[in-house]
Amino acid sequence: MAGTSAPTLALVGATGAVGSVMLDIFATRSTWPWGEVRLIASPRSAGRQLTVRDSAVTVRALAPEVFDGVDVAMFDVPDEVSAEWAPVAAARGAVVVDNSGAFRMDDDVPLVVPEVNLDMISSRPRGIISNPNCTTLSMMASLGALHHRFGLRELVVASYQAVSGAGVAGVDRLGAELAAVAGKGVGVRAGDVREAVEAAGLSIADSPFPAPLALNVVPSAGSYKGDGWFSEELKVRNESRKILGIPDLRVSATCVRVPVVTTHSLAVHATFASPVTVAQAHELFTASPSVVLLDDPAAGVFPTPADVVGDDPTYVGRIRQALDFPNTLDFFVCGDNLRKGAALNTYEIAEALAAGL
Repeated sequence: MAGTSAPTLALVGATGAVGSVMLDIFATRSTWPWGEVRLIASPRSAGRQLTVRDSAVTVRALAPEVFDGVDVAMFDVPDEVSAEWAPVAAARGAVVVDNSGAFRMDDDVPLVVPEVNLDMISSRPRGIISNPNCTTLSMMASLGALHHRFGLRELVVASYQAVSGAGVAGVDRLGAELAAVAGKGVGVRAGDVREAVEAAGLSIADSPFPAPLALNVVPSAGSYKGDGWFSEELKVRNESRKILGIPDLRVSATCVRVPVVTTHSLAVHATFASPVTVAQAHELFTASPSVVLLDDPAAGVFPTPADVVGDDPTYVGRIRQALDFPNTLDFFVCGDNLRKGAALNTYEIAEALAAGL
């Protein structure tokens, strides 16, 4: 640690999609523990001026020396960049909070959700703390609260994931496909959507998705890992086990890409060691500052992605007792994958580190 009274924060990937959300989070925090803030990006972005809480800050090019004197370095960059540069920052004395997948399953790197396992931030042999995948993270505030009270034993999840999880390319592709099918009367017969998309010159081979996403859902998220599983599904399993500290937790996930720009949704089927009621779940969620409860289905009150975009909490509704499964609740969760699912969780970890400096 640099040891100054007001710690220094670095944001690596300041000009990217998550970096832009992080700058917005900076502007809205009610408290501000930082002295200097360094904005770091690739050499092509160096020299740009960005605003940090009403002050102009010049973006620096990523290099070893930019981490000298930094107390906490947040990384919002691709896996390969984090894998190379996070150890460099740690070697220069910074505690790294990494939002990539490079270190999530490393035994010497804690995987942290502040509402669930904040105590793990002090156990960081490599000087690195990892942020979970946005899909896993979207359900952790609610699931963690239930686990601490009732003891989670089994988890079955279906996710409905926004295209922004695939980056700018995913957002652009959905926009182009929607423009291609708009007003074309598609969907009457098999192949209409695909034909309209391809007629607009949008080859599936050039898409981030293996099928058209406009007016469609695609049961594929991440890379294919064999035996029928995609990487996003295995992340839900492995990361849930690590975050909750249940190495033998039984988990099965099906991850689906849907034509939504921002906010992941999950249908959660969770079985616990002890009996749990809907009323008890309502009580826990109402008491959680990072959860918003919207649960009056008879009145049409439940969360949808369109309600949640741009908000920090996760939203929970459709809570019900599983009819044929003891000690089991089913519920629906929505979380902005670019805020709590990425930037906010990373920042909350950094803020907790600052409190201990």
